Order: sequence, then C-alpha cells, then structure tokens
Amino acid sequence: MKKSISDRILLFLKMKGEAEVAALSEELQMTKEGIRQQLLKMVEEGLVSSRTQSKGVGRPITYYAIAEKGTARFPDSHAEVTVQLLQSVKKLLGENALDLLISEREKQTLQRYETAMAGMDSIDQRLDKLSQIRSEEGYMATWKKENEEYFLVENHCPICAAATECQGFCRAELKNFQQLIGQDFDVDRVQHIISDGQRCVYRIREKAGR
Repeated sequence: MKKSISDRILLFLKMKGEAEVAALSEELQMTKEGIRQQLLKMVEEGLVSSRTQSKGVGRPITYYAIAEKGTARFPDSHAEVTVQLLQSVKKLLGENALDLLISEREKQTLQRYETAMAGMDSIDQRLDKLSQIRSEEGYMATWKKENEEYFLVENHCPICAAATECQGFCRAELKNFQQLIGQDFDVDRVQHIISDGQRCVYRIREKAGR
C-alpha cells in the first residue's frame, strides 16, 4: 500500500533526526511550499515539532523533528502484552528469574547473529551485516564512519516498552554488540532512546595501542 505524504515525512524524520523544508522537498520530490503546508498541519496535529535556528545573515531556518505522537506511529512489537508478561515474571518469580530470561534471549540472539556474520572479518563487513539484521528486526539501523570512529545508529526500537520496563534488554544488546564487533574495538552507547534520545547510537573505536 502506498504511504501517505505524512507517513513518508515521518519516516524521513525518523531516519534523519531532523530536517529542514529543502531537504524534505528534495527527498519527497514535492515543492517547498507543499512540504511547508504539510509540516504546519503535522505540527498542529502534534506529529512533528519545530525549532528555528539563525545562521549568520539571512532568514532563520526552521528544522522539523518527529514528536512523541509521531513516534507512536511506528510499531513497538506487542508492547502491552510484553510489559504485562515481564511484570508477571518479576512479581511471581522474582528479579533473578527475569535476569535468567534476558540472559537466555541474549545468548540465542548472539548465536544467531554470529552465524549470520560468519566469515566477515573487516569492521565494515560486520557493520553492514549487523545493520541489515537489525533493520530486518525493526530497528531501522544504519552505520557511518566519522574520522577514526564508527557509529551504529538505530532509529527505532521495536521493543521500547519492554526495554523501558526492564533495562536488562539494553545491557544485553550492548554486551552482544561488543562481542560481535570484536575484541579489537571498544563499543559504548552514546545516545539512548529510553533516556530521551531520538535514537540509540553506539560508538565503536579501535582500542588504544593497536
């Protein structure tokens, strides 16, 4: 089914973080005025937020970003049921049982990712494959290199409600990424969706002395 203009705008903002009218006009192949009118409507509906920034001489530039209501348009896999199950496990069996549950999920996920990434030795190859796998799972993942640092960017979290209820999921994912990227690199999370970040961003740096 063809996506509506508002859905396409939300998807672009979800992936880019924020954008001005010109960038959206180019991406969606629409006039700037058409995009501007659509954005004004989406701001009124609470789907998008805006901020204005001055850059030297000339008119200030307005940047648009996806708002909480707009983020709700993207699926959070079985959120309510998952949270209820986690709360029940914690109540009936205790925190230790919940930790065991997450550890088992972590182990199975790592094995599946390692199988998919077998034979990929370079950091670029591993990040390509990891981004692909995570995107297929709903994380809308990409990666980039800036100077000597790599960044794995996840623009959406399909298990956000579960991760908010139990941050053990996030700790397990970070641990898995550290193992998958390899012992020659340090991996740390520099942005976190459930800590009011727009996305989860993992910085990957070669260990000192290598």
